Amino acid sequence: MIDREKIIENYIAGYNQFDIDKMMADFDDKIVFENIQNGEVNMTLSGLNEFRNQAEEAKKYFSEREQTITLFSHSENQSEIAIDYRAVLAIDFPNGLQKGQELNLKGKSVFEFLDDKIVRLADIS
Repeated sequence: MIDREKIIENYIAGYNQFDIDKMMADFDDKIVFENIQNGEVNMTLSGLNEFRNQAEEAKKYFSEREQTITLFSHSENQSEIAIDYRAVLAIDFPNGLQKGQELNLKGKSVFEFLDDKIVRLADIS
């Protein structure tokens, strides 16, 4: 499980540094990413190219962003983390959120592994 934690910590460090290559370093070629809000999947990405394109686009949304891991839990082929999330918006959003506004959220991410590669990642808030 220590290896998984290092892989996840590397992903989070890449996220916090806006470093997409670092984020994707341990992804399987067929990575599936899901974003789940209020129990509903609002985005599904399949494969490295779709993930990279979305990650590049998302970089424009924030001037700062930081995920802090508060808890790890592991099962056979999955690891789950609880996170504290802080971000500062770089643009105005259609829902009324404004540039410069700070977000503070809690969430979790579930990483599914196969042969020390991340094959599925779900961000849940």
